[in-house]
Amino acid sequence: MPAGTLYRGREGMWSWVAHRVTGVLIFFFLFVHVLDTALVRVSPEAYDDVVSTYKTPIVALLEYGLVAAILFHALNGLRVIAVDFWSKGPRLQKQMLWTVVGIWLVLMVGALYPVLGHAVREVFGS
Repeated sequence: MPAGTLYRGREGMWSWVAHRVTGVLIFFFLFVHVLDTALVRVSPEAYDDVVSTYKTPIVALLEYGLVAAILFHALNGLRVIAVDFWSKGPRLQKQMLWTVVGIWLVLMVGALYPVLGHAVREVFGS
């Protein structure tokens, strides 16, 4: 393999992969959301059954994962915009990525109770 053709898997590659994966996950959530919302027109009883399954602790964990995907995708998207349109962006992309990860972690810790609080109360009691 000629020198210089192998990408070494640095932060840029992993942010690229994470951005694509989170985008696909968000797309699938939106697809399922449209389908289950459309179910109300077909059978309100079936819709109620589906919505009742959304109140389980497992789905609460999936909701937390959805919040994680949306937050990372949004924050990383802002970083990508800065890299593309700010003259200093390409030089500072590594620092911006770690800033995005730091902000994402703080927001995810802040989302723990609002998203998972009801599931914890259901599993462990009030």
